[in-house]
Amino acid sequence: MSAASAAERDVMLRLENVHTFYGSIEALKGISLDVREGEIVTLIGANGAGKSTTLRSINGLNQPRDGSIVFRGKDISRTPPHDVVAMGISQSPEGRRLFPHMSVLENLEMGAFQRKDRSGIREDLDRVYGLFPRMAERKHQRAGTLSGGEQQMCAIGRALMARPQLLMLDEPSMGLAPIFVEKIFEIIGEINEQGTTILLVEQNALMALDAAQRGYVLETGRVALADDAKSLRENEQVRKTYLGEE
Repeated sequence: MSAASAAERDVMLRLENVHTFYGSIEALKGISLDVREGEIVTLIGANGAGKSTTLRSINGLNQPRDGSIVFRGKDISRTPPHDVVAMGISQSPEGRRLFPHMSVLENLEMGAFQRKDRSGIREDLDRVYGLFPRMAERKHQRAGTLSGGEQQMCAIGRALMARPQLLMLDEPSMGLAPIFVEKIFEIIGEINEQGTTILLVEQNALMALDAAQRGYVLETGRVALADDAKSLRENEQVRKTYLGEE
């Protein structure tokens, strides 16, 4: 088998010419990208470039008007969000969106609400506590009283409780102190090493490209650049626009 056909076989998620609208406003103008088994792929770009809308198109919250989204060979372009989760895609949303009055444990259990396999849920809870020991320490604490970094850990843990094949992370470092940013990215690497494929939307382009194998640069609803992460890091346009280098 050629390298090209092997890579093709490993494609987990593919978007082809996706057009997504908010009312009459076209937010995605023909996005095409793919995510292969076992990768971390990142989407970078300015605010309003279409990064979060791409995730919303995949998870069913904002279904595309045109184009196709195929996950493991099945078209999910018109699939409702709860079915997308059941198929193996879960997301840690921008702004974390925890249930503030519920405990850490209750928030984590919400991530597994569609599952019936009690022993599997227990295993995944242990996995989350292994990745985030602080969540084990704070499991009975109300989520709204956690620090920003702890809330981010809880949000990622909740997404993992769905036992996803593809984990989508929307701005995991937003608003966090630098020490927490490093920790979160360390854990993202660990989750990936444990076998979970990751699609990462992140404003901190440098951290994102360090973590990922491949990346897409979005500009006003289009893919402006697509390459392996190392090449994007060395790309002069990317360095000036997104990495803050002169």
